[in-house]
Amino acid sequence: MTETRKPAYLEDFAPSSGARAPRARFDGDAPALDLNGTWRFRMLPGAPAGTDGFERPDYDDSGWEGLPVPSHWQLHGHGAPAYTNVVYPFPVDPPHVPDENPTGDHRREFDLPEDWPEGAAALRFDGVDSCFRVWLNGTELGFSTGSRLAAEFDAGHLLRPGRNVLAVRVHQWSAASYLEDQDMWWLSGIFRDVTLTALPERGIGDVAVHASYDHEDGTGTLRVDVAGSAEALVSVPELGLVDAPAGVEHAVGPVEPWTAEEPRLYDAVVAAPGERARLRVGFRTVEVSGGLLRVNGRPLLLRGVNRHEWHPDHGRAVSRETMREDVLLMKRHNVNAVRTSHYPPHPDFLDLCDELGLWVVDECDLETHGFELVGWRGNPSDDPRWREAYLDRIARTVGRDRNHPSVVLWSLGNESGTGRNLEAMAAWVREHDPSRPVHYEGDRDSSYADVYSRMYPPHDEVDAIGRREEEATDDPGADAHRRGLPFVLCEYAHAMGAGPGGLEEYQELFTRHERLQGGFVWEWIDHGIRRREPDGAEWFAYGGDFGETVHDGNFVADGLLLPDRTPGPGLHAYKKTIEPVRVVPDPAAGTVGIANTWDFRDTSGLVLRWRAEEEGVPFAEGVLDMPVLGPGADADVPLPGMPEPPGGGEAWLTVSVHLGADQPWAPAGHELAWGQARLATGRHGAAGTAGAPGPVGTAAPAAGTEGALLRLGPGVLDTGTGALLSVGGLPVGTPAVDLWRAPTDNDQARHGVSVEVPWRAAGLDRITSRRLSAGRDGDAYVVRDRLAPAGADFGMLVAYRWTAEGGRLLLDVDAEAEGEWPCPLPRFGVRMDVPSSLGGVEWFGRGPGEAYRDVDQAARVGRFASSVDGLQTPYLRPQENGNRADVRWAVLRAEDGTGLRIDGDPVFGLSARRWDTAALDAARHPHELVPDGRIHLHLDLEHHGIGSASCGPGVLPAHRLAAGRHRLRLGFSPAAPTP
Repeated sequence: MTETRKPAYLEDFAPSSGARAPRARFDGDAPALDLNGTWRFRMLPGAPAGTDGFERPDYDDSGWEGLPVPSHWQLHGHGAPAYTNVVYPFPVDPPHVPDENPTGDHRREFDLPEDWPEGAAALRFDGVDSCFRVWLNGTELGFSTGSRLAAEFDAGHLLRPGRNVLAVRVHQWSAASYLEDQDMWWLSGIFRDVTLTALPERGIGDVAVHASYDHEDGTGTLRVDVAGSAEALVSVPELGLVDAPAGVEHAVGPVEPWTAEEPRLYDAVVAAPGERARLRVGFRTVEVSGGLLRVNGRPLLLRGVNRHEWHPDHGRAVSRETMREDVLLMKRHNVNAVRTSHYPPHPDFLDLCDELGLWVVDECDLETHGFELVGWRGNPSDDPRWREAYLDRIARTVGRDRNHPSVVLWSLGNESGTGRNLEAMAAWVREHDPSRPVHYEGDRDSSYADVYSRMYPPHDEVDAIGRREEEATDDPGADAHRRGLPFVLCEYAHAMGAGPGGLEEYQELFTRHERLQGGFVWEWIDHGIRRREPDGAEWFAYGGDFGETVHDGNFVADGLLLPDRTPGPGLHAYKKTIEPVRVVPDPAAGTVGIANTWDFRDTSGLVLRWRAEEEGVPFAEGVLDMPVLGPGADADVPLPGMPEPPGGGEAWLTVSVHLGADQPWAPAGHELAWGQARLATGRHGAAGTAGAPGPVGTAAPAAGTEGALLRLGPGVLDTGTGALLSVGGLPVGTPAVDLWRAPTDNDQARHGVSVEVPWRAAGLDRITSRRLSAGRDGDAYVVRDRLAPAGADFGMLVAYRWTAEGGRLLLDVDAEAEGEWPCPLPRFGVRMDVPSSLGGVEWFGRGPGEAYRDVDQAARVGRFASSVDGLQTPYLRPQENGNRADVRWAVLRAEDGTGLRIDGDPVFGLSARRWDTAALDAARHPHELVPDGRIHLHLDLEHHGIGSASCGPGVLPAHRLAAGRHRLRLGFSPAAPTP
């Protein structure tokens, strides 16, 4: 029998061989060669022990394909992506890996510039997944693991004038894969930059910047340690520091401190005899004192997001332009912090955080979550054989990123249980960089962490933690230690599909309790992979779409951004929740309350605008005097006298805060915050309550049908069936009570408590109707039905009362639940259909975007216009979406100007689609939804809240929709022609 052989390093606990000690990336003037570009590539099904000589310079690779570097080979037609959240896609048998181990061989020829200096050089790989072995000109340099960590090899002794050949073998699976189970697509290859850099004699081998700030006297202390040259000098001309010796503390100042709100950077130069380097220095001091996480003496309130690196076409091979787009979007949506889940990002991202201003929790490239499914048996975190690999990962994280002032916490990793290796990592950090506290969520007692961190606790538990009264453990000493620490939610508010709900209630707790220092919404972007159908239809794939036998479906689509970086409704809600300035207009008092919620900056440079609108049409506006308020301060600003709305309609005052001048992250005029208050109720009100009901109308026989037609104002009903036939001659479907919605990801609750399961068990997706009666009741026509699902003894009695008044057809729906309902209702409203030509939508209510009762904070009252297609939110898995809240009136209009107007008494929720709820419920992807020739309207009284139960708490009690007494009143009329 022939023994199957594979390279020993694939199943080695050692993290690397031949790699140089980790060091920071810096902007030096030593010659460098960018080795990105098109490489020669071949795919092997396994990991052979031999190489067949592909590393030799004279190897003939003419039959190989071209592959861009950086990239993932699965996104270029070699193998397929696979997504899992927790489970390893291979047997849990550490350190062993499958024999079926896709392996990519890469070759790159490059010419060394004629002026390249002789001597040492470093070959740097910024990211290779998951294990790679490298040769230069036929000689092996070594191997390395740690996919999202930089690795360097000594290369100078092998370089030749002219042509050089670099060969790299990359394996999808290695022992290191057990440490990289990070809730993301399994993608392989050289996905970050490859660079060759000369190492001049007496140059800068490494540099470490220590720049602290004394908030009491406003001065800074600077020490720059330089490895490789004892003669290095440091200059910061702006501070008067010129040619000062490295390795020595220098008092400088006064200095302007670095904060995420005002990211002040100073240009510095480090000069060694053989090399000069440019640095950007930010002065700030991070500490945990008095039970709080503080920067420059002030407690932080983190309004953060978790960010995986992602691009829908390139995976984790993300360009600097895309990184900048992410940071700009974060800043423009009031986000002030990012946790680099669950690995250090590309170093360019941290440069942008330094420049534009974000607090960063820099997380080590570590997660062993799959061991939880086997009871944490064999978890590497407590196995001494893995100690070197754990320490190597944290050393490479800190070594690369320590010079970034944006980094305020080191995170040891994510969901890796607990154990001695994590303790050793924390000890290593404290020894080598005591200037930053340590974060780790997986140790519930926080015995080796400096902050107490949790994922997805419900609001009542967060409230108890804020009071330092969280549930006790068996160790009083551990309890006392933990309760003395600041609290951070490293993950909360799971942004999967519609939602997340509960954001404002969390933020209120953060404001109430100083111990609660904010948190990080999960997560920034949906990891959809762009696909195109032959007809050009574009969609985004998720787990299972590539034939994976083990996968976690669309759980990879849980971001505030859609994959193409379109902000989702959840991001708009989050922006409103975490506004840096609170605005509370009070027209009755003649003031607007302004509160500065920034931690460091005042409100100077901001502009305060007001605008009065009648039914969404502006009739007065102006600018208020913006007070200069320090952090945490508030004031009341006088409002001018408000004119009466010219038409006597419903009027609203909007007061908003804007940037007064261009900022690096947004232009002048960008809106930071807003608040609204009603000015006048106006003439708009009850549909059908403005006067006595009009006459019922006359009945006339309908030829060829049973019964008769009944005209009520602009409406025509069939008295034989009780059906509504038309409004103003427009054929429409009969409004019918609807209790069902296509469950959202948070309704389904893959990792929470599902409400979809009891909904379907109760049969709410298959309600049947039984007619009790239909006929005239005075001036009204009344239809009475009983709704109930098969097999159930509970139901709902519904009365539809039709009348006419003032040129409108009025509908009063009165429903009452009977029996014991086992669950809340998904919704209460009516559904009806109208011709597909009515594709334009205008409404007066809240908008412009989607809103549900616990995710409605970003929706302001106004007049808005869209199309039926534009009302949809294309979540990667189709689900309930697109509701517009508190609509007073809405008009659906055809291109010729004809249409249907719907009035609320006083308001209703509006959604309109070109497919029905059953199709929405059945579809797996948006491109599978096919228009069926009608527009399906939902006119809702209420919805059950959204919550965050896809991975977190469910809907708060205030937002649950219990079955009970429900009354919805609407008016229908032909739409007035457009001007």
